[in-house]
Amino acid sequence: MAIPTERRVGYGVAIGYGVTDLFGGGAFAVIGTWLLFFYTTYCGLTVLEAGSIFAIARVIDAVLSPIMGYITDNFGNTWLGRKFGRRRFFLLLGAPLMFLYSLVWVADMNYWYYLGTYLSIELLSAMVLVPWETLAAEMTKRFDERTRLAGVRMMCSALGGFLAVSVPGIIMQFTGKDNALTYTLTGGIFAVIYFIAVLITWACTWEAKDVEEEYHHTTDSNRKSGLMNHLKYLLIDLLSSFKIKAFRQHITIYIFSFTALDVFNSVFTYFVVYALSKDTATVSGLLSIAAFVSIPGTFGFMMLMNKFNMTPSGALRISYSCIFAVLAFLFFVYMSGINVPTVVFSAVFVVLGLARAGLYYIPWNIYSFIPDVDEMVTRQRREGIFAGVMVLMRKSTVALAIMIVGVVLEFSGFVKGMGSQPESALDAIIGLMVFATAILLAVSFWMTFKFKLTQHTHEVLIKEIDRRKQGGQACDCNTETRQVIKDLTGYAYDKVWITKPTDNPLNGAAPAAIR
Repeated sequence: MAIPTERRVGYGVAIGYGVTDLFGGGAFAVIGTWLLFFYTTYCGLTVLEAGSIFAIARVIDAVLSPIMGYITDNFGNTWLGRKFGRRRFFLLLGAPLMFLYSLVWVADMNYWYYLGTYLSIELLSAMVLVPWETLAAEMTKRFDERTRLAGVRMMCSALGGFLAVSVPGIIMQFTGKDNALTYTLTGGIFAVIYFIAVLITWACTWEAKDVEEEYHHTTDSNRKSGLMNHLKYLLIDLLSSFKIKAFRQHITIYIFSFTALDVFNSVFTYFVVYALSKDTATVSGLLSIAAFVSIPGTFGFMMLMNKFNMTPSGALRISYSCIFAVLAFLFFVYMSGINVPTVVFSAVFVVLGLARAGLYYIPWNIYSFIPDVDEMVTRQRREGIFAGVMVLMRKSTVALAIMIVGVVLEFSGFVKGMGSQPESALDAIIGLMVFATAILLAVSFWMTFKFKLTQHTHEVLIKEIDRRKQGGQACDCNTETRQVIKDLTGYAYDKVWITKPTDNPLNGAAPAAIR
């Protein structure tokens, strides 16, 4: 059986893979920054109508991603999947559809036009990003190469976010600040960028050869066809992903740390304006500093794990510790009332930007190794399911976090538009930004001590998978490997690499050998 690690992943390939995150990190950054203003200023929509578009899209997106993950995991059974690849086919299909993005930014249309165009972008993002996120795990088994792929993609994501803010500002220099053409041109320019980026990724990436062969020569004899059956199997696969110990730990680290920054970001402006009595230009300046340094920060964390062999857990603890320090500094400034020089504040947000880079990058780097752990249990490659679950959890928790922040501020007596706020509202702002953020981060910090996936344990896992694929017997597995597999999967060695459906600990994910 061919081993899907014959081709090496250098920085050229990593850039080719990562540029699609110009779309992943940029498209919705543009939308988040400008679209509500565009809808209400140039499209004749009320705030309620515009808000309903985002709400409807959020609900639909929450189910699209796991469905897309299930489809790509099983697309290899189709003629198109066998010919074009179960993942990369959707990149080829999605590249020309990127021009739909330009239609979002057309002025003077009706509500249904804007609802339809925005939903088309949500569908397009699920169709492209879910299969694309699985490719890092398919392209290579090497820890350092997957780390490189994840690092470059996160730098491209940060660049996409930077372009989201800067490109419209540049266009405004020529069209003026109060011109709908600014946003129409912005949408067209980004549509071209995203089309080129996705096409480059399609040309530069590949899928695992043994996975392709597996799908060519096996069919699922235990699963029935039909829409309702596929929905049932989708639910079974989604739930079964949480039975993998490393994934449960990883999703805890991912959700709690990302939600911590969601809470911080959502109230930071209020903290600066009402607690520190500074203007919004200060907010923009500090967050711009943090955003800018996140690009070299991502590269720095990538080097920590590649060149210095630091474990993902160790690198995360550095990131979290720096954020704890920043929270302590902000709390001290508020409580003491001292006037901090701008250069000191800037330095603190350089630290925050570097730390934030690690917080965002490392969980997505870890994700690419989770399907290997799952393969040891199920003998399947289910990257799509794990990508779908991660996106589903992330979209759900970010919406929940922002809603909770709004509720807390509302009950604290916060009054929008006032130049000052009551003491109870200031206490709520501080409580959310400092203490809620710190508590959420503390959960992730604690979980890093339990998380056992490292470069060494991953190498042990991959060697054992390759050994079993080549006909190795369970009785020949050494003690260290047995312990590593138990630490990562949560199952004793005799419960993994199953050959009978009745022995499957995941209750529904049939092993590839009998599919």
